[in-house]
Amino acid sequence: MKIAIGSDHAGFEYKEIVKNFLASKNIEVIDFGGPSTESVDYPDFAHPVANSVGSQESNLGILICGSGNGVAITANKHKGIRAALCWTTELAELARQHNDANVLCLPARFVSIEAAQDMVNAFLNTSFEGGRHSNRVSKITTGC
Repeated sequence: MKIAIGSDHAGFEYKEIVKNFLASKNIEVIDFGGPSTESVDYPDFAHPVANSVGSQESNLGILICGSGNGVAITANKHKGIRAALCWTTELAELARQHNDANVLCLPARFVSIEAAQDMVNAFLNTSFEGGRHSNRVSKITTGC
């Protein structure tokens, strides 16, 4: 499995911890930045992660910013990307099960690092259920 990851300055510390967490599970990580806690623009890192997932260079993506909203909005502008802003493990599981989410967005200023790692673990280990959800997910990009 290959994971694309990116963050802005507010998510930098979480990104570094999540990268180590993934490495401990022998998961390959492509880090698209940000480079530090110095102020940067989140789209500069959300777009490359979304491109990596959209082109299937990466299996899934993880984006982290202060609220999670900016990176989620940016990633969701890309065709084929279903970025989900999550703040609980249950939401991360449901995003995969019901929405076939392929990018997890985390709000670093509102969840603990332990909760973030639990969400990452749940996101990576939960599969799309398909069935009745497939029709719904297909309407996201094609319309009703």
